[in-house]
Amino acid sequence: MLTAAQLLQGYARGVFPMAESAADPRLYWFDPPLRGILPVGGVHAARSLLRDLRRGGWSAHLDGDFDAMVAACANRETTWINAPLARLYRQLHQAGHAHALEVRHDGAFAGGLFGVTLGAAFFGESMVSARTNGSRMALLWMSSHLARCRFSLFDTQFLTPHLERMGGREIPRDAYRLMLADALSRRADLHSHPLPTADQLWQEITQTS
Repeated sequence: MLTAAQLLQGYARGVFPMAESAADPRLYWFDPPLRGILPVGGVHAARSLLRDLRRGGWSAHLDGDFDAMVAACANRETTWINAPLARLYRQLHQAGHAHALEVRHDGAFAGGLFGVTLGAAFFGESMVSARTNGSRMALLWMSSHLARCRFSLFDTQFLTPHLERMGGREIPRDAYRLMLADALSRRADLHSHPLPTADQLWQEITQTS
């Protein structure tokens, strides 16, 4: 049975685990020839997304209920998050190596994401939306926060059209491993700075775009 320590060792080698389905207890290592990444501190925000952010009501919260975020991300018709993997993520969270960012709108759950940290690398695992723009807001907040906390790698594993529209790109495996090695040689902590407020996030994005 895979342990949390072995899971971290896999991330450090550039591979990551997935299950075939929630009903399948087995886990498989993946090492795709092309790896998806997002820019740290530079995720693209469409004008409609910025307008929604500017209207107000948005807030972000770090590590409020990690298990609930993992469950929300897995609550879909087809998921690669099975019970053994959820248990491993919980253990990594308890050890300070996995984190969840929740986004709320007018106090209600709107979406979020969770991922694993090692050195200055953030390995984004999954995200979820409960309302329009929920997961996009989570990506904006996380990208900004990673930059504040001196992270250098925002790994998305695969590149989806959704991520590509927000500035994601694919890089070859060898290039990814060079970026990973550099990130692992650095130190970063998601709790070293508070999350920006919605107003701070909007100002930051509009001033740099």
